[in-house]
Amino acid sequence: MIDELPLLACVAARADGTTEVRGAAELRVKESDRIATVVANLTALGVEASELPDGMLVTGSDRPLRGAITTHGDHRIAMAFGVLGALPGNEIAIDDRDCAIVSFPGFWSLLDSLTGRLD
Repeated sequence: MIDELPLLACVAARADGTTEVRGAAELRVKESDRIATVVANLTALGVEASELPDGMLVTGSDRPLRGAITTHGDHRIAMAFGVLGALPGNEIAIDDRDCAIVSFPGFWSLLDSLTGRLD
């Protein structure tokens, strides 16, 4: 499990306590440096998050998350933050939603159907 870690980190932003991801240095050499990208985007949303050489720390909160994130053209970043944005109370603008098409062409339609939102 490596490509799922951006989603895990996003879900951790809403979990109780601090989630520590280790042994994931491979994330630094994907379509983007996914450790740096996830931490920067979570921080931009007001989440307490920090980089580790091989992972990250994410402290969860139940407060609404609002803001904009940068995907760096990385489909997994777009989808992970799409899921986080779909959680009740969150409003997250994603700069390049279309990059998700590379791995999951129907992602946004499916997410919208699950949440009842029409983006």
